[in-house]
Amino acid sequence: MGLESLLIFLLIGAIAGWLAGLIIKGFGFGLIGNMVVGIIGAFIAGFVLPKVGIDIGSGILAAIIHATIGAVVFLFIIKLIKSRG
Repeated sequence: MGLESLLIFLLIGAIAGWLAGLIIKGFGFGLIGNMVVGIIGAFIAGFVLPKVGIDIGSGILAAIIHATIGAVVFLFIIKLIKSRG
């Protein structure tokens, strides 16, 4: 992975984490935290979405949407765990 690819990967993660934080109220982790949430969300979406037959497409916008969906699922799971604890 080149430097440009890594920067795009981190940028998409940051945007997806920020958007997920807006959708799931009460979650804001700062820039680094949003990147981590977005990246974890991209992995979750990469695993779950094909299993349910959802194909968003390709390109940067599709990658942001894809990672945001996964990040929302990730934050929702965290919210459920925190509310039970």
